[in-house]
Amino acid sequence: MLEMNHLTYGIITPILAYLASCVGAATGLSATSRARASKDARTRSIWLLIGAVAIGGTGVWVMHFIAMLGFTVTGMPIYYDVPMTVLSALVAVAVVAIGLFLVGFAGDRAWVLLIGGLVAGFGVAAMHYMGMAAMRMSGHMTYTTWIVGVSVVIAIVAATAALWLCVHVKGWKATTGAAMIMGVAVSGMHYTGMAALNIEGTPGVPPGGTNPIDLLGPLIFGIAALTVALIFIVMMWPTEEEMRSRDAFERRLKRRQQAKAGV
Repeated sequence: MLEMNHLTYGIITPILAYLASCVGAATGLSATSRARASKDARTRSIWLLIGAVAIGGTGVWVMHFIAMLGFTVTGMPIYYDVPMTVLSALVAVAVVAIGLFLVGFAGDRAWVLLIGGLVAGFGVAAMHYMGMAAMRMSGHMTYTTWIVGVSVVIAIVAATAALWLCVHVKGWKATTGAAMIMGVAVSGMHYTGMAALNIEGTPGVPPGGTNPIDLLGPLIFGIAALTVALIFIVMMWPTEEEMRSRDAFERRLKRRQQAKAGV
């Protein structure tokens, strides 16, 4: 087997990856809190989609590929397959969206969390291994089965916990703490999955693919810019507490108006 290095640039890539995961998770949790307070299905759906893009796109996918920038194999340049890399991002957003819509409209009953956690967890794991399968190199990749199983279990547990948090977390302190925990879970799943990887073969240039900086740089930057826009939208919108207070005020005002009309 060839020598693999997961920390080519030291701890900078794990730290940046973890921070990206935390930012995505915090933005997504803030969006889902607005979804809880939304009265109509359309508005709730929009907020859940924003949450899915933030958590799946930035919290999971960007975290994965920032960490992958620090992964190298001695004497073996790594390129990436463009369609599969892009598809992995879409998968991450889609499976998180399914989970969020389940708990967003059906609540946090046990069976809802179980189904949502399984779908999102398996989906996140699939995204991770799709991202690894997108690597193009002269060597041959194999996986240690039991470690893969552990990474999938971590993904399912993390996804289920994340869906529960999306229903229950309130306030910026709780959101920050939950986002930090989610960041640890996503990072843990990633590096567990990477620990399952084995590479054999002869050092050399890969037969195809795109340089990681040329591909991942624009993709990561694009999703990061989208996340900044989502953060701005979330910050400009009233909080869940403010939305509920406004709705309560409107109901009281409507009752007074009806009472006056009755007089």
